Amino acid sequence: MNGTHVVDRRLNGKNKSAVNRQRFLRRYKSHIRKAVTEAVNKRSITDIDRGERISIPTKDISEPLFRSGRGGRRNVVHPGNKEYTQGDLIERPEGGSGQGQGQGKASDSGEGNDEFVFQISQEEFLDFMFEDLELPNLVQKQLKDTTKFKYVRAGYTSSGTPSKINIVRSLRGAYARRLALGGRTRGRIRELEAELETLKAHPAIDDPVLKLKDRMLEVEAEIERLRKRVKAIPYIDEIDIRYNQHLKQPKPATSAVMFCLMDVSGSMSQNHKDIAKRFFILLYLFLQRNYEKIDVVFIRHHTSAKEVNEEEFFYSRETGGTIVSSALKLMAEIVEQRYPAQDWNIYAAQASDGDNWNDDSPRCSKLLAENILPRLQYYSYIEITPHEHQMLWYEYEKIAAQFPGRFAIEQIGDASDIYPVFRKLFQKQLENG
Repeated sequence: MNGTHVVDRRLNGKNKSAVNRQRFLRRYKSHIRKAVTEAVNKRSITDIDRGERISIPTKDISEPLFRSGRGGRRNVVHPGNKEYTQGDLIERPEGGSGQGQGQGKASDSGEGNDEFVFQISQEEFLDFMFEDLELPNLVQKQLKDTTKFKYVRAGYTSSGTPSKINIVRSLRGAYARRLALGGRTRGRIRELEAELETLKAHPAIDDPVLKLKDRMLEVEAEIERLRKRVKAIPYIDEIDIRYNQHLKQPKPATSAVMFCLMDVSGSMSQNHKDIAKRFFILLYLFLQRNYEKIDVVFIRHHTSAKEVNEEEFFYSRETGGTIVSSALKLMAEIVEQRYPAQDWNIYAAQASDGDNWNDDSPRCSKLLAENILPRLQYYSYIEITPHEHQMLWYEYEKIAAQFPGRFAIEQIGDASDIYPVFRKLFQKQLENG
């Protein structure tokens, strides 16, 4: 039986290695995620969203190999051995005395490979950074001006990328084409084969007058010619290839708003403010990437609170005393005026060092329990301090117990805690059932 050869004559696309690259990224996902986490903790707020160089140890990318051995069991005697008996473990020889820049010791033998290093793009970096995060308790509410789309199956098309080839549909089309092109020929072959059997069985096959033997040779030659014609029909042709088609359809979108509340009082040192800014920039990147056109409200507060724009929120140097309730009151007013709870998913993230007037902390607790949290999907409080907690933290602990799953409190001691805390607050929840 002759083998079948499929020749792909399509030109290579601009992104011909895109499929292989995505397969590679999926295969070494754990290594890349670890490198991304380490990179986030080392970067400044101005370059947190650029790409990254990823190193993978050579041992983790090596492929298993099968080698032929001699097999069987053999007993070998090596003359002159006075130090070892059967079953002893032989220690590795010590390295040489050469000097180098590597962490290991030098050796006068052996060879190896450096770690495999490659670059991931900004888009891939952010994908790994936020891949399993989401806004908690997001529910479907009245549609606003957010726009979301989903890709749905829409039959098949005769053009597309190799990754979307539908093998079953393509082979089915190829089979139908071969049946259509060779159907009449195969029918003619069956007629000739029946005639040939009749001629062979005729008692006067050797009669020179009837010339039945000549006719038999003509039929055999015609059958051979038609069989070659059927075999010449290609097994699969370019016109047989079918690709899965996906159309971009709008889907019901969720309307959401995030309130960012930052303490800029005198008790917040420059280090505290930098950590708070880094946390909010991480949050802002996350919202921009995953929720198109989501509203973000920035509120700065010391003794008084003020709604500001993005630039002023991150870079203004205004400071003063500390009254946390001023920010909560302003947030409640904005929600009342612009974001009715029946239409919006409302979120809030607050960052502070925990320093507050003791009389004001119970007021904050009351505002949250009675006016704010009944309207919110989720509220997260970040206390930036390596020291003991103050009154505000203990008041918020009561609120967390009263509203489980909707109020979260976490502590950040230094910059290395920002990303782990952020992931803990916005970890994707498992769906029930």
